[in-house]
Amino acid sequence: MALTLILGACTSEKKKPEYTDTPISGDILIVVDESYKPLMQVQLDTFMKIYKYANIRVKYLPEAEAFNELMMNDSVRLAVVARSLNKEEAAFFEGRKIIPRMNKLAIDAVALVTNPDNPDTLITYAQAVDIFSGKIRSWKQLNPNSALDSIAIVFDNNGSSNSRYLQETFHLQKPLPSNWSATNSNADVINYVNKTPRALGVVSVNWISDRDDATVNSFLTKVKVVEISSPDTSLDKEYYKPYQAYIALKQYPFIRDVQIIIREGRNGLGTGFASFAVGDQGQRLVRLMGMLPATMPIRILKVNS
Repeated sequence: MALTLILGACTSEKKKPEYTDTPISGDILIVVDESYKPLMQVQLDTFMKIYKYANIRVKYLPEAEAFNELMMNDSVRLAVVARSLNKEEAAFFEGRKIIPRMNKLAIDAVALVTNPDNPDTLITYAQAVDIFSGKIRSWKQLNPNSALDSIAIVFDNNGSSNSRYLQETFHLQKPLPSNWSATNSNADVINYVNKTPRALGVVSVNWISDRDDATVNSFLTKVKVVEISSPDTSLDKEYYKPYQAYIALKQYPFIRDVQIIIREGRNGLGTGFASFAVGDQGQRLVRLMGMLPATMPIRILKVNS
């Protein structure tokens, strides 16, 4: 559903406005999946520099907590998350006569990272399935010459979108394999992998894709990004990193949509910010951050050697 942004409206001096915010001014609260903190900080900073009278407060939360806030906290105007509403959530809003609007912001990838001293950074899709299901638990099963033994899988949070994505993608049942463990954030995953040679970390590509950001460059010195083959076994000798081109061509296998879910029933500041994020300026920021824009076309150039 396209967003329609009304930037101006006629008001009567005799009638007191019912709301204190407009699409480009006011003060509101939003919630954002912690996986998208780097991207959303840039989006929000840019929006509020352009619109001086807009103040958007943000809570960065694991996915499960973000959805809970969106539903239970009436002051929350929108959420930026890695999935659409499920049936139960849609029914909840319908029961409250609220019709949320959803717009795709970007296409994201779930990236796997290893310690810089780990030489094994090529993993087939079939091997990834066996690693996350617990069939492969040792680096020696991937490479008999590896100096490492057990694989320690680490992700950001038990209620995170990364954890849910892996469980749904690989049809995993709880309890998860015993070699899985959670930290508190994507940044914590990167720091843990840096200190733990046998670790295999799971992060949103958002945290390692913007090479113009000093923090991202710092993270990239701490870990190596794993290349994964396509699920198509005829192509399993080709390996792909979560780069924009490979995400666009769907050659990198672990991709998902980033959604903006708006619960305000009018053109308020939440709608104004969402319009910016999915519009030309916001989509350029998505591209510059190394993620795939939802609406802006990406040029893919083939260079022959």
